[in-house]
Amino acid sequence: MKIRYLCLFFTLFLSIYNLHAQSPLQFAALGDFKLVSGESIEDCKIAYRTYGTLNADKSNVILAATWFSGTSEQLKNSVRMMIDSTRFYVVLVDALGNSVSSSPSNSKKQKGAKFPKFTIEDMVNSQYKMLTEKLQINHLYAVMGVSMGGMQTLQWTVSYPNFMDRAVSIVGTPKQSFNDLLLWKAELQPIEDAENAKEQKEAMKTVALVHALNLFSSSYRNAQTVDFQAFADKEISNMGKLNPLNWASQLRAMMVHDIYKTVPKAQIKEKLKAKMLLVYALQDMMVNPQASMELADLLQNERLELKGNCGHLAPSCEGAEVLKVVQEFLQLSLD
Repeated sequence: MKIRYLCLFFTLFLSIYNLHAQSPLQFAALGDFKLVSGESIEDCKIAYRTYGTLNADKSNVILAATWFSGTSEQLKNSVRMMIDSTRFYVVLVDALGNSVSSSPSNSKKQKGAKFPKFTIEDMVNSQYKMLTEKLQINHLYAVMGVSMGGMQTLQWTVSYPNFMDRAVSIVGTPKQSFNDLLLWKAELQPIEDAENAKEQKEAMKTVALVHALNLFSSSYRNAQTVDFQAFADKEISNMGKLNPLNWASQLRAMMVHDIYKTVPKAQIKEKLKAKMLLVYALQDMMVNPQASMELADLLQNERLELKGNCGHLAPSCEGAEVLKVVQEFLQLSLD
C-alpha cells in the first residue's frame, strides 16, 4: 500500500492524542504457531510497539492493525501528537507477512517459498495470543485499522466478539468482492509465474502499476498534472524496495478473507458484540465498498460514506470529516 498516503490515515486518528510515553519495537515469541490450515509457523514472532500508559484495570487499550505491506514503524512515523497517556494505551501490531513479524523474508526455518500460507484470521489469532499471553491484556477498548487493517478489525469482531468494546474499520471489507479478487489476482499472478528471485523482482514492476491504477479513482488520476513516465518510474522504484514473497503472502491472505466463514451472515447481528463504525469510500477501486455497505445495513451500526473521487485514499482526502466521526465514535474521554 502507498506509504506516503496511508501514513496520513493514522495521522488522522492518532494525532488526536498527545505523546507521553512510547516503546521501541518489541517482539512476542509465540513458538510454533498453529494456523487455521493446520500448518504451523515455526518460531513465530509478532512485532509491536506501544504508546501511552496502561491504566490499573487495563481498560484503555486500543489495538491498531497495519495495512497491506505496512509496518508499525510507518504508523509510528505518522504520529505527531499521538497519545494522552492518562487515557489510552495504543498497541501498534505488525501483521504476519509484513517483513517485521514472521514473514517469508525473515523466517530462519521456513524461508521464502517454504513459509506456510496464512490468512487474515491467522493474523488476528496471532495478535490475540500476543496480547493475552505476552502482554497479559484480556480486553480491548477498541480495535481499528485501515484497508487490510480494517479487514483484521472485522475479523477480530467475529473471532473474539467479547474481546473489544468498539471497532473501527476504515476502507476495509468483511469479504472480498469479485472485483477485489480480480485485482489481487492480477498482482499475484506475475509473482507466482516468476521462476526465481530475479524474475520476482521484475514482476514487481507490473505489480506496481496495477496497484497504482486502482489506488485512486479514474477521475482523480485523469486530473494529474505530473509527468506520466516520471510517475510510473517512481511507482516502480518504490515497489522495488518490497519483498515479492511477503507481498504475495499478504495478497493470498486477503483473497481468502471472509468473516462469514466464522459467523454465518444470518447470525452476524446476534453474534457481534462490539459497537462498530464502518467507513467506506463509494469510489474505492481497490477495496470495493459494497460488502461494507451491506454489513452496515445488516448491523444497523454507525457508518461514514466518503463520496469524493480519491478512491481508496478518500480517508486522507476527506480527513476532517473522518477525524470528527472517529473522535465522536471512540468517545476519546473515558469519563
